[in-house]
Amino acid sequence: MATLTFCGAAQQVTGSLYLIRTARHAVLLECGMTQGKEELRSGTEPDFPFEAAKIDAVIVSHAHLDHSGMLPLLVAKGFSGIVYLTRPSNDLLPIMLNDAASLHQRDVQWENRKRQRAGKRPVEPLYSRNDIERALGFCEGIDYGEKISVVHGIDLRFRDAGHILGSAIVELWFGDAGQRRKLVFSGDLGNNYAPLMKDPEILLEADVVLMESTYGSRNHRALEETLDEFKGVIEYAAKNKGNILIPAFAVGRTQDLIYRLGELYHEGRLDYQRVYIDSPMAIRVTDVYERHQSLFNHDDPAFRNMVRGGWDNWLPNLAYTSSTEESMALNRITGGAIIIAGSGMCTGGRIRHHLKHNLWRPTAHVVFVGYQARGTLGRALVDGAKMVRIFRDDIAVKAQIHTLGGLSAHAGQSQLIDWVSHFEKPRPRLYLVHGELREMLALQKALVDRLDWKAAIPEQGDVIEL
Repeated sequence: MATLTFCGAAQQVTGSLYLIRTARHAVLLECGMTQGKEELRSGTEPDFPFEAAKIDAVIVSHAHLDHSGMLPLLVAKGFSGIVYLTRPSNDLLPIMLNDAASLHQRDVQWENRKRQRAGKRPVEPLYSRNDIERALGFCEGIDYGEKISVVHGIDLRFRDAGHILGSAIVELWFGDAGQRRKLVFSGDLGNNYAPLMKDPEILLEADVVLMESTYGSRNHRALEETLDEFKGVIEYAAKNKGNILIPAFAVGRTQDLIYRLGELYHEGRLDYQRVYIDSPMAIRVTDVYERHQSLFNHDDPAFRNMVRGGWDNWLPNLAYTSSTEESMALNRITGGAIIIAGSGMCTGGRIRHHLKHNLWRPTAHVVFVGYQARGTLGRALVDGAKMVRIFRDDIAVKAQIHTLGGLSAHAGQSQLIDWVSHFEKPRPRLYLVHGELREMLALQKALVDRLDWKAAIPEQGDVIEL
């Protein structure tokens, strides 16, 4: 008999972690990081609810840290099996883990300075660079549609989830011939209106389905309305000769923006502005996207020919600023620049420097293209703050602030329901994961109303039979 334990992302969005046990093996589905620094503040090291050394393999749906970020800690605690993920995810993972390690090291140093002043004992980093290198050495990339044996009695196949490059829906088969049972894990399902990624693949059969519910309570704004507003901001900034700042996540959102801005260039709407990608991480990720163009949803030969030689062929106004000196030089530009920089919620990174030099300018614009969590600088600006503090300076907010819906990389409520509706009867057992409880309850009700299908909402630690 096979069982699945909900170890993470049960009634929360981050920290995806599911333990699958059979009579002979233990396999992890996801190994994600929970957002926040609570473990640093408490001074205690987070632990797994199982022995890492006894895990035979790990299956990762995609490279985002809330699905992959605890792999180095798993290795540090004794894991030495194989990590299965798609080939593009395997290319993205080194970028993601090494960037996370740099941020984690900075957080540890910051926490320890506070602890030293308070007379408390220091904390140690959760893992080392060596743990990252060892984790990456255990990774094995496989193609979409390729069916493999993970361990005896468990087979695996990845299907395209359309969320970011390399994101996958996970199909798992358990048992021997004649007694096979199938689990489908949605991973993070993509927005059907994504400019580069394909729509999530439709599946028809399963015995058990785990489905994400990040946006379980609502649909995204219509794409046409979003793009019309974006065009309006660009035209207004061109007339008033102001800069446009776009805080954006390095994986997925930045590449989508390059594509959308390329569309505007070919429509003749970017004659005045120059586009800068001011994020070393986003630049490395964009290179990975270029190497996997065959996975894009575009069949237009003209687009493919232009991108084949680099994104600057699609968007000639594009420039990359890798060095600190190049980034600092952007702060001397008073108008005509579109600067895309991290972090997406303005909690760190180069965008904070650009905000410091532009927020007080009435001609400047700040365009938010993703969710802004409470307590972040991005959320304060979205909520209408008139004064913010950046690098110990009080900055008046005179720039115009815009929030664009419709560019999310996640499926909205109707898209989630449409995806799961294709499973044939007798319907599989359905469990909602990777969402806040409010989102799950709304999606649960909508599934009953539209499909007459009652989904379960598991709690942390719950165990189900597969």
